[in-house]
Amino acid sequence: MQYFEDIEVGTTANFGNYAVTREEVIEFASRFDPQPFHLDDAAAAATHFGRLSASGWHTCAMTMRMMVDNMKTRAQAGLGSPGLDELRWKKPVFPGDTLRVETELLEKTRSRSRPEMGSFRSAVRVYNQHDELVMSMTSIGLIATRNAVAD
Repeated sequence: MQYFEDIEVGTTANFGNYAVTREEVIEFASRFDPQPFHLDDAAAAATHFGRLSASGWHTCAMTMRMMVDNMKTRAQAGLGSPGLDELRWKKPVFPGDTLRVETELLEKTRSRSRPEMGSFRSAVRVYNQHDELVMSMTSIGLIATRNAVAD
C-alpha cells in the first residue's frame, strides 16, 4: 500500500489509453451536457469545432477513469479529493481520439489538524493520439499517512 510517506515530489507517471467513441460522446452529452455540438453532426459542423466533439466534462470523466485505474495498480491509500484547480480545455476531443494522461507530483503537505492524512497536488495533462494537449488541471488528493505522528 502506498501512503503519504511513500509519495515523492517530482514523481511523474504516464498512463491510460482511452478510446473515445461517438456513442459515448452522444450518450454522455444527452445526459449531462446536451448542447447541439455534442449531439448532432450538422449542428457541430456549423461551429468552430467543425464536427461532433466531446463535452469538456466528459473529458474530465474519461480522465478520472484513467486516473482511478492507475491508482488501483499502485494500491494507494487514497482518501478522495477536496477539488481541483486551473482546469483548462485546450483542444476539442473528438470521437476516434485516444486519450492518455501524464501527471507530476508538485507538492505534498501533512495535515496539522488531522495527522492521519496528508494532501498532495499534481499537474495533470491529457493528450490525444497526436500528442496534442487537450486538457490540463491541478488535482488535489488526500492520502492516509502510515503513522499519525509526523516523522
